[in-house]
Formats: sequence, structure tokens, C-alpha cells
Amino acid sequence: MCCGQQQSLCRENLNTSRARRSATDNALLVEDLRGRLADTEARIERARAREAELTRRLEEMKRFVSVMEILESYLKRRFREQQGHVTSLLPTVPQI
Repeated sequence: MCCGQQQSLCRENLNTSRARRSATDNALLVEDLRGRLADTEARIERARAREAELTRRLEEMKRFVSVMEILESYLKRRFREQQGHVTSLLPTVPQI
């Protein structure tokens, strides 16, 4: 009987010890997961800020390209006009 009571006490102590260790392990695991979550959220926030910056730059580049296309068409038109003007002047020059 004495031995049986000791085994029972040993099992209780072991179970209590495991429960404490399990609670400690769980607390450490929760803290680790919270840290990882905070890191992930920080990375997501940086990615969103980078995306916003890239979107802004893309829109700026699109406006630039649009202005360049307008300028190109204007210069082509002016070149054709000048070419036509020069062509109209050439026949009036006396040929020697």
C-alpha cells in the first residue's frame, strides 16, 4: 500500500510538472507566434508602401509618355509643314 501511494504521488507530481512545462511551452510558443505575426505585419506594411510608391511612379511615367507622344506628334506635324514650305520655295529658285 505504501508503494502504491508513493506511485500515485509520483504520477501526480509528474503530471503537474508536465502541465507546468506544457503551459510554459505554450506561453513561449504564443510569444514566438506573436513576434512572427508582428514581423509579417511589418513586412506587409512595407510591401504596401512600396506598392503605393511604385504605383505613383508608374502613373507619373504614364503622364510623361503621354506628354512625349503629344510632343512627338506636334514635332512631326511641324516638320511636315516646314518640309512643305521648303519644297514650295525650291521650284521658285532659278536653276543655273
